[in-house]
Amino acid sequence: MTDANTSPLTPVLTKRWLSPNAWTLRTYEQLEGYTALRKALGAAPDQLVELVKAAGLRGRGGAGFPTGVKWGFMPKDPVKPHYLVINADEGEPGTCKDIPLMMADPHSLIEGCVIASYAMRANHCMIYVRGEALHPIRRLNHAVREAYQAGYLGEDILGSGFDLDIVVHAGAGAYICGEETALLDSLEGKRGQPRLKPPFPAAAGLYACPTTVNNVETIASVPYIVNGGSDWFRSMGREKSPGPKIFSLSGHVERPGQYEAPLGTTLRELLDLAGGMKDGIPLKFWTPGGSSTPLFTADHLDTPLDFEGAAEAGSMLGTTALMIFNETVSVPWAVMKWTQFYEHESCGKCTPCREGTYWLAQVLERMVDGRGTEEDIDTLLDVCDNIFGRSFCALGDGAVSPITSGIQYFREEFLALCRKEQHDDTASALVGAAR
Repeated sequence: MTDANTSPLTPVLTKRWLSPNAWTLRTYEQLEGYTALRKALGAAPDQLVELVKAAGLRGRGGAGFPTGVKWGFMPKDPVKPHYLVINADEGEPGTCKDIPLMMADPHSLIEGCVIASYAMRANHCMIYVRGEALHPIRRLNHAVREAYQAGYLGEDILGSGFDLDIVVHAGAGAYICGEETALLDSLEGKRGQPRLKPPFPAAAGLYACPTTVNNVETIASVPYIVNGGSDWFRSMGREKSPGPKIFSLSGHVERPGQYEAPLGTTLRELLDLAGGMKDGIPLKFWTPGGSSTPLFTADHLDTPLDFEGAAEAGSMLGTTALMIFNETVSVPWAVMKWTQFYEHESCGKCTPCREGTYWLAQVLERMVDGRGTEEDIDTLLDVCDNIFGRSFCALGDGAVSPITSGIQYFREEFLALCRKEQHDDTASALVGAAR
């Protein structure tokens, strides 16, 4: 942050998380809750869209698309019903920021939903939550009931003439439903599979009506922008990636958990907050944004973790799910486990992803089992090349990222598995000859 009155780690998104009964309406209202909604309802919808554009808020679900621009795609003349859909299907390995937000501060999401719906002239909002997240679903449902009783939801909200209904929908635990169009199909009661685009959701989304799909953290950021203003929001983070962000640290760190910091913070700084590497064993590799982002190594400790910084270093910011691995972990083994996940979660709609992830998993399992050959490395890269950019949605691209980056930085580890097999074959041949 550049604001002289605040320290770089002054909490914004997480400021209520440790308050007693933080999830209740009473606590939320005591800590500036729903003040942004009153302010927003006094403005014109287009003014709110321009405010979010000026703030530079970018999607916190992984893609980093400018939120205000996305809102601006919605038609201004509501010939058909408009929908706001919240993607709370947090299924990316290592990602765990939205569930604690809904647990600790569900009203920040609800207030953001009302403001965003008003800005986009939507009278219906759906919050699609991962079905296994039972406790957050209960918290969210309770918060929605409280908001209805207090007049923050329903008809004529706070006397503004604006109506909004929110429905909390529990998914069935399919990773593919994190893809926005697969999520929309699932909401409609169909099998969750990605749709062909165009048309994009802003033109024909839920029930073929104009729809915007936003991430939980993205929408929860909106009330703070309304109250603080675009300049205040831009005082945090970096020029092209402003604002605070929740970083999820897991793995070999002393204190795993959620750490809020401005975008552009480095892993070195986050490790200081988390107490350093567990048991002092050095860092070997890590993911900047979940398993679908290319791996980083200890050489990337000072890479700015924002959308541009991660991309310039050869990866993606993703969901800022930082999985930290020390020197005791085998890279081929970790890559194999992630690949098995993608094989299992492929929806099967397109051939590159359906067949490719299956064969990637087969080859990696054989290598980790000590039965690989050096040619397998070229086979892996060839299969990855035939998946990347050719699958129907981004699941295929995400599936190849740990493999290609793992081989890029740790090729010797993959080769060592192959040499072991060749050494065993030689030894077996010598034993056979001696007999």
